[in-house]
Amino acid sequence: MAVELCLLLLLFCGSTISEVQPIYKPPPGTLDFGFVPSKTYDTGAYHEPGSIGILFKIVHAFLYLVQPNSFPQDLIRKVAQQQLGKTQGDYQKAIYYEIGFIVSAALGLLFILLLPLVGLCFCMCRCCDNCGGEMHQRQKKNADCQRSCFATFLFVASLIISVGVLCAYAANQHLTNQVRGAKKLVNSNFKDLKIFLNDTPAQIDYLVSQYNTAKDKALSDLNNVGPVLGTRVQEQLGKEVRPALDAALTMAGAIRETKEALENVSVSVEVLQEGTERLHANLTDVKTHLSNTLNDSACNAAQAASTCNIIRNSLSQLNINANFSGLPGVSSQLAKVNDVLKIDLSSLVQKGYAAFNDTPDLVVNQTRNILSDIKSVLESIGSNITTFTKALPVQKILDDLMVYLTQSEAYVQDYFPLVEQYDFYRWLGCLILCCMVVLILVFYYLGLLCGTCGYDKHASPTTRGCISNTGGNFLMAGVGFSFLFSWVLMTVVVLTFVTGGNVEKLVCEPFEDKNLFKVLDTPYLLNQQWKNYLAGILFKNPNVNLTFEKVYSDCKENKGIYTSLHLEYLFNINEFLNISMYTEDVALKIEHIQINLSKIILLDEIGKENLLNFSSSGIDGIDFSAYLTEINKSVTKVDLLSFANDLEARADQLPKGALENALKGHANSIRMIHNQQVVPLEQAMSTLNQSIRLLKKTSSELMVKVKNVISAVNAAQFLINNNASQVIVQETKKYMDTIVGYFEQYTEWVKESIAMEVAACKPIANVIDTAVDIFLCSYITDSVNTFWFGLGGSSMFLIPAIIFAVKLSKYYRRMDTEDVYDDTENGNNGYHKEHLYGIHNPVFTSSVEQW
Repeated sequence: MAVELCLLLLLFCGSTISEVQPIYKPPPGTLDFGFVPSKTYDTGAYHEPGSIGILFKIVHAFLYLVQPNSFPQDLIRKVAQQQLGKTQGDYQKAIYYEIGFIVSAALGLLFILLLPLVGLCFCMCRCCDNCGGEMHQRQKKNADCQRSCFATFLFVASLIISVGVLCAYAANQHLTNQVRGAKKLVNSNFKDLKIFLNDTPAQIDYLVSQYNTAKDKALSDLNNVGPVLGTRVQEQLGKEVRPALDAALTMAGAIRETKEALENVSVSVEVLQEGTERLHANLTDVKTHLSNTLNDSACNAAQAASTCNIIRNSLSQLNINANFSGLPGVSSQLAKVNDVLKIDLSSLVQKGYAAFNDTPDLVVNQTRNILSDIKSVLESIGSNITTFTKALPVQKILDDLMVYLTQSEAYVQDYFPLVEQYDFYRWLGCLILCCMVVLILVFYYLGLLCGTCGYDKHASPTTRGCISNTGGNFLMAGVGFSFLFSWVLMTVVVLTFVTGGNVEKLVCEPFEDKNLFKVLDTPYLLNQQWKNYLAGILFKNPNVNLTFEKVYSDCKENKGIYTSLHLEYLFNINEFLNISMYTEDVALKIEHIQINLSKIILLDEIGKENLLNFSSSGIDGIDFSAYLTEINKSVTKVDLLSFANDLEARADQLPKGALENALKGHANSIRMIHNQQVVPLEQAMSTLNQSIRLLKKTSSELMVKVKNVISAVNAAQFLINNNASQVIVQETKKYMDTIVGYFEQYTEWVKESIAMEVAACKPIANVIDTAVDIFLCSYITDSVNTFWFGLGGSSMFLIPAIIFAVKLSKYYRRMDTEDVYDDTENGNNGYHKEHLYGIHNPVFTSSVEQW
C-alpha cells in the first residue's frame, strides 16, 4: 500500500511539452510559482552522547586495536548466500578477521576456568597452614618497605578497579536513561511520518493550483496580443519601414529648408545690390572731398607735401570690391519650391507612421476568434487536471496508511512499558555485577584503611592491635570474594565483548561508511533470481538500477520519494497527464493566425509625386560658382577702418591747423560709412553664403536622393503588402513559443518539485537512522561495549589485587607465633625474646618457609 501511495502521489506531475520544433525559441518570461508548502520535521537523527562520549571513543580505539581489519564484504556476502566454506580459504579468512576477538575471548575463557580453580587450590593450601595460612610471620629487615609497597600497589589496583566499575556503572545508567528517553524519539518519528502523510495532499494541491499561474500568464499575453505579437511584428517590419519613412520625413524637411534658403538668397542679393550702389556713391563723394582738401595750398608746404602725396596716392583704394549686380536670380526655383510646398509632405509621412503604428490594433482585430478558442483550450486543461486529481484515490490510500501508522504507534506505546520493565531487569542485573566489584573494593579499602591506621610498628606480630588485625581480615575477605565473583564477572564480560564488539565492527561501522548498503546491494544476494532486490520488490523488474544505498542517500538529502525510489520505471506520467496534447493544440491554433497588413499605406502617390517635383525644381541649375566668387570677395578694396585710422595718423604728422582738422573729419566720415553700410553688407553676405552652400549641398545629386527615398518607401510598402506574411509567421512562432514556454516552465517546475520537495522522504531516512545508528549503535552497542570494557578492566586487575592483598594481610593480621632474636641480633627493633614469655618458637623445630 505504501508503494501504491508513492506512485499515485505523482500522477499529475506533468510531462514533457509539445515536440514542435520552432525556428527560434526565445526564453520566455520567468514565472514565479512560489515554494511548495512543507513542514519542518522534528526528529534530529543525530545522537550526542555527552561526556560519556569520551569513554565511547576509548572503547572504539580499543576495538580498533583488537580488530583493525576492514569490513569483510565478501565474507558477509557468502554468509548471506550460505556459501561460506565452499571456497577454499573462507574459514581462514573468517578466522583471520576475527583473530582479535578469538584471542581475547580465549584469554577470557582461560580466566574463567583458571581463576576459580586457583582460588580453590589456594583455599585448600591455606587450610593446610601453607600458602601463607600459617599464623606466623618471619621478621625481615625490609619488612616496612615491603608493607608500604604492597599497600601502594593494592591501592593503585583498587583505584583502577574503581575507575573500571564506575565506567561500567555509567554505561549501565546511560543505557537505561536512553531507553527511558527513547519514547520521545519514537514519538517524534511517528509524528514526522504523520506529517509526511498529511502534508503530501497539500503539496499535490499546490502543484495543481500553480497551473493557474502559467495559465494566467498565457491569458495575459493572449489578452495583450497587440502589444505582444503586434509589437513584435511591428519591430521586425520597422527595421525597413522606419528608415524609409525617416528618409521621406527628412526630405520633407529638406524642402522647407530649401525654400527658406532660396528666400534668403533672393533677399540677400537684393540687399547687396542696393547696398553696394549706395556704398559706391558715398565712397566717390569721400574721394572727391579728400582730393579737394589735398589740393589746398597747405599741402604745398615742405612739412606737409610728402604726407599729402601719400594720402593722395591711396585714394584709389576707396572703392567697392564685390559686384552683385550681375548675379542670376532664383525666383523661378523659389516659385517651383513654393508649388511643391502646397502639398504638406510631412503630414503625408506622419499618416504613414500612424498607419504603421496601428499594427498592434490590426493584430487584435484579426485574431479575436482564434484567441477565444485558445483561451477555451487553456481553461479545459485546468478543468481536466482538477477532474483527474479528484478521481485519484490518493486520500483513501493516505487514510489507510494513517490507520496502519496509528495502529503501529499504539502497538509501540503498549509494549514500551514492557521494554522498560525488561530494561529494569537488565539494569538491576548489571548493577548487581557492579556491586560485586564494589563489595570487593569495600573490603580492600577498609582493609587498607584499618590496616594503615591501626598498624603499630613497635608492636610485635603477635601483639598487633584489633584494628590492624581487622584490616588484614578485610583484605582476606576481599580476596575470597574476588575468587567467588571473578569468574561470573568475566563470563559476562566475554559474552558482551564478543557480541557488542562484533555488532560495532560488522553493523555500526559499515552502516556509518555505507559499506553495509554495498553488501545489501550485491546482485542476487537476497534473491538468487533478482539482480536488484529492491527494484524487484517495487517494480517486479530486478534489472532496474535501484539500490538501498541510493535510496537511503536520497532520503537523507530529503529528496522526493519519486526520485529516491525511481518511480518513473513503474509508470509513465505522460499517460496520466499528457499536457503536450493540449500545448500542441494551442500551438496549431496559434500557427493558424492570419494577419493582413495591406491596409497600411506608408506614402501615397501624391507624396511621391511631390518628391519628384521637388527634384525637378531647378535648384541644381543655380550658378553656385558665381555666387561663391562674389561672396568670397570683401565689400571694399581696403578695410575702411584701417584706412581711416591711417588717415588720422598721417593727419597728426601735419602741422596744427585747418588741414589737419579737415583730414580728421574725412577719417570720421569713412568710419561712419563702414559702420552704417559696410557692416550690414557683410552680414547680408554671410547669410547669402550660408544659404548658397545649403542649396549647393541639397541640390547635389538631388534626383538620386529623391529616387532613393521613393525606392525605400516602395520597398517597405512591398514588404508590408507581399512579404509581411513571412515576418508574421516567424513572429507568430516566437509568440507561440512564449505561450508554450509558460507551460514548459510549469512542467519543469513540477518535475523539480516532485524530485526534491513533494513527499520528501527524510522521515524514512530518520527512521532507519533512529533504529540503527541511534538505538542499536549509539544507545545499546556503545553502552554495552563500555560496560564490558569497564567491568573487564576491573576483573583483570582483580588478579594483582588478590596477590597484593594476600601479601599485605600478613603485615596487618595478628600472628600466633613470631621469630625470636637476641638483642644484639635484632638491635633496637622493639621485639622481646620469645622465651621470656614462655612462648613456643616453632622456627627452631621447623624450617617451613613463609609463603
